[in-house]
Amino acid sequence: MTLIKSISGIRGTIGGKPGDNLTPIDAVKFAASYGIWLKDYSKKEKLKVVIGRDARLSGEMIQNLVVSTLVGLGIDVIDLDLSTTPTVEIAVPLENADGGIILTASHNPKQWNALKLLNERGEFLDAAQGAKILEIAEREDFDFSEVDDLGEIIKNDSYIDIHIDEVLNLSLVDADVIKKAKFKVVVDGVNSTGGIAIPKLLHELGVEVVKLYCDPTGHFPHNPEPLKEHLGDICKKVVEEKADFGIVVDPDVDRLAFISNDGEMFGEEYTLVACADYVLGKTKGNTVSNLSSSRALRDITEKHGGTYEAAAVGEVNVVTKMKANNAIIGGEGNGGIIYPDSHYGRDALVGTALFLMLMAEKGGTVAELRASYPSYFMSKKKIELTPGLDVDGILREMADKYKNEEISTIDGVKIDFPENWVHLRKSNTEPIIRIYTEAKSQDDADSLADSIILEIKEIAGI
Repeated sequence: MTLIKSISGIRGTIGGKPGDNLTPIDAVKFAASYGIWLKDYSKKEKLKVVIGRDARLSGEMIQNLVVSTLVGLGIDVIDLDLSTTPTVEIAVPLENADGGIILTASHNPKQWNALKLLNERGEFLDAAQGAKILEIAEREDFDFSEVDDLGEIIKNDSYIDIHIDEVLNLSLVDADVIKKAKFKVVVDGVNSTGGIAIPKLLHELGVEVVKLYCDPTGHFPHNPEPLKEHLGDICKKVVEEKADFGIVVDPDVDRLAFISNDGEMFGEEYTLVACADYVLGKTKGNTVSNLSSSRALRDITEKHGGTYEAAAVGEVNVVTKMKANNAIIGGEGNGGIIYPDSHYGRDALVGTALFLMLMAEKGGTVAELRASYPSYFMSKKKIELTPGLDVDGILREMADKYKNEEISTIDGVKIDFPENWVHLRKSNTEPIIRIYTEAKSQDDADSLADSIILEIKEIAGI
């Protein structure tokens, strides 16, 4: 079954049977559920929703279905067409809209698509709101508008340019400083909308751009998740072109990874570390990332005199913690930069501009910058359990076993040791426990994960 309904939206593979995959019927049903919920939530007579999509092959079909469904509910739609997740997020408040829907399956392969749902601030819905939408979908309790009350479609394809202007207007971004550095950068846009947005931003900043897979056809040239094993082409291209560095984004442009000048991965975990280093060097403040992100952010934050806090995994949880702790920058270790001076959403355009400012002011190479940061290595493993086992009970036993260490139980169990950490999380969809570890060498990270797996198996009797 490849239709996944969650509080953050609905995603699935295109084709197949309704309820099992993301079919036209499912797209209409969940768009209608969002529209019905939004009417009740906003208490307004006339609603306006912003819609944008990445370039994946099914995007236009899903967009037409979603837009027509909202129009059928009497909701006006501002149609951005090809866009990015952060672009839709900033468009919602700029348009005084009541919500937004991004049609993207983020880093998933081309057969996937999804509806990501936003509130009136352009932020992802919270758990309670998402649950209500799932309830409406389950009941199929829809009441569509009569012919005189249908919504309107307003097309607006200028928002990527507006988004770029917003980035250029940030107080910590100075285009003249970046232009003087005369950077040369290779961009892998994975043939989606990052291939439009990132080169446009770089041109405005006076950066020489070498494009790689920047034609928004939706035919992804490699697995679109920006991990080392998928990025051989750009790593090679950066060296061939003698570029200062490379930029890689996922199809909806909320994740950002860099390739160093030597063709090596800068490390997704270190995207946030570098951007935070720049921001904290200019503005005193605090940071937030999720429990599975690198300890390097904590180290950099404390070096600048700030306080670091960890949130449960998930963008909405990170944003909630950032607001509570007045964090001036935060995000996730998957290359997601959240900079509140712009908006509360992961944004590769903002991250790119902040990184360019850091490099322009520091000088030197990207490889030298990476070597200057605390060096940590991560291991990500999982243990499959027999269905019916009490996973929560196993996690409680692990927390009790290590109660003398620094423990967090806001999202599974995270155990912070002096030199390393382990984070145990159960899957919501299958009987597995995910085991993330971090240490000062890859061998240490792997061996910590393996020893924890043995302990879990002992507790579980497997």
